[in-house]
Amino acid sequence: MFKPKTQKALHCVTDGTEDNESPLTEIFTDMYITKRKSEELNGSQKVREINIELEKMLELSPGETEPIRLVMTVGGAGIGKTILTQKFTLDWAEGKNNQDIHFIFQVPFRKMTILKDKSYGFVELVHQFFPEIKEEGIYSFEDFKVLFILDGLDECQFPFNFENPETLSDITVPASIDVLLTNLIMGNLVPSAQLWITTRPAAANQIPSRFISRKTEVRGFNDQQKEEYFKKRFKDEEQANMIISHIKTSRSLFIMCHIPVFCWITAKVLETVMIKEKNTDLPKNLTELYLRFLRLNIEKKSYLMNDGGATTDHLSLEKMIESLGKLAFEQLQKNETIFKHRDIEECGINIKDTSLYLGVFNQIFKKDKCEMFMIKEYSFMHLTFQEFLAALYAHLTFANSGVNLLEEEQTWFSRLWGRRKTFHQSAVEKALKSPNGHLDMFLRFLLGLSLETNQNQLQDLLTKAGRISENQQETVQYIKKKINENLPTEQSINLFHCLNELNDHYLMKEIQLSLTSRRLATDDLSPAQWSALVFILLSSEEDLVEFDLQEYCRSEEALLRLLLRYCKLSKRSCEALSSILSSPACHLKLLDLSGNDLQDSGVKLLSEGLQSPDCKLESLNLEYCRLTEMSVNHLTSALKSNPSHLTELNLNNNNLLDSGVKNLCAFLKGSECRLKTLRSDSMFLLCFSFT
Repeated sequence: MFKPKTQKALHCVTDGTEDNESPLTEIFTDMYITKRKSEELNGSQKVREINIELEKMLELSPGETEPIRLVMTVGGAGIGKTILTQKFTLDWAEGKNNQDIHFIFQVPFRKMTILKDKSYGFVELVHQFFPEIKEEGIYSFEDFKVLFILDGLDECQFPFNFENPETLSDITVPASIDVLLTNLIMGNLVPSAQLWITTRPAAANQIPSRFISRKTEVRGFNDQQKEEYFKKRFKDEEQANMIISHIKTSRSLFIMCHIPVFCWITAKVLETVMIKEKNTDLPKNLTELYLRFLRLNIEKKSYLMNDGGATTDHLSLEKMIESLGKLAFEQLQKNETIFKHRDIEECGINIKDTSLYLGVFNQIFKKDKCEMFMIKEYSFMHLTFQEFLAALYAHLTFANSGVNLLEEEQTWFSRLWGRRKTFHQSAVEKALKSPNGHLDMFLRFLLGLSLETNQNQLQDLLTKAGRISENQQETVQYIKKKINENLPTEQSINLFHCLNELNDHYLMKEIQLSLTSRRLATDDLSPAQWSALVFILLSSEEDLVEFDLQEYCRSEEALLRLLLRYCKLSKRSCEALSSILSSPACHLKLLDLSGNDLQDSGVKLLSEGLQSPDCKLESLNLEYCRLTEMSVNHLTSALKSNPSHLTELNLNNNNLLDSGVKNLCAFLKGSECRLKTLRSDSMFLLCFSFT
């Protein structure tokens, strides 16, 4: 009974509107997921990233012995965390994967906010969300293998207390939701259960690392997956290829599309402007992309007003956007993402008009029914829409009335002697004070709206929209001053995102200064933080003519790993890398070149460096590099010349054919071979372990 109901609930997902649903299996595109792995290297413990498949999220990897109880998956806004958990659960419900699990209970943190003032026994709480479990007479989980998926820790409003917790081990004893969740995470409640928690990076530290068995990161789409997404989104192959080709003409937009929700918005925008309007102008930054998306909804409103007559006359466009923006802003300040009738009415939206809002903004705003209490709830289609509209409301309020909604109440001393902060400076301060980073995206949108090009677009959309004439360079300098104050890493990275939205031409220099001055310590950056920095560097419109790695990483340890995946490298880059590998001064241990168009000619050059006796490389990733059996011959020859160091080689997703694999197999059988792991799916997966 439970599995069929779960399957039915997850079989289709909304594709932008409540009325437009698509089978999840048809629209789902694989994403790039990594996990961190510790291993012994040259007598010391090293941590490196390896790819992980979704269905193996909870499985032990070779060499791991400790059971996996809690998996934390980190990823930025819109990166695809929720849909990953849905696909995992759907595959389980359909009998495809992880059939050793008896029950998967998936509950978003945002849904639990409804119960924040109530007390339940833990089993009673499960029954509230999954009444069919109660109907089946299940009041204990000791005899079952259970997985709890808690999605969106960054939207959690409960005050976890892991240092002085109220200990609870009886699943029938009532307690507040925060006490129940704290004891579930600590392993006091249902200790045999597994947990999977997803979160944005800024909120990840709410759970102490001692309770986390495995930490993974969702990186979104690589270049190949981006194209796959658009081909699934546009069934017409010619349309899909036209959209893909056009997106590639804008470096910043193409880079942004590694985030699935941006892919979806881009598809919606380009479907209209390119296919219907024949307009080829592309958005250049995140804020402009969301402005374009808002335009689509506004034009639909205009159509309804012209076509519907009196039914919409009493609601002006400005009034509707102001009311939705006010709702978004006020609830975001409370970190609320689900709204009730009372919240709607307090923001000037008449309950009788909600159907009109839902009809006009049906790609942004939605209504849900809470089966638990049989009440209607409202939310935005995606948290980033709430963050964008909240920023738009704050921007328009200040532009039209001079009221700074973000200014904190001043003390008599600051009023007398202090300098009053500008609108954008007060926004920066307020965002930095957020303990879980819930205003980070809001700040990026707010600063992006201050760009003259975006203000022009806004005035085209809303005739009554005023302008903000604050000195943009003064805002840039203020942000740079804050970066210099040794902020937590996540806050510094978000401020770099803000500089990118402001189109700061010295962004790369600022990142270099932060790294070389050790304000951002390269050795301490997590993979997620490195990902964010690389995203900013690549999406910046500033041309990077020369990349001096020593400007970014001073320590030798930080240079032992070189990750160049999906960096549009070609044969020319291999020539330079070959020279580096053959240098006696090079101590590079890991080289990841996956997703680059190297082809056989590039690997031939790379192999010249590999065969040098000075090459100390231990791990080489050449996945998705468009290689054939010729590359295998080059690599085999190099490994015969210098067999002592390379222990791991990944050749997955290349066209090696059987002949290429056989040549490599012949070398693997030789006594001089030191290779421990070979990955190749030419015809089948090869994994050899030699001692």
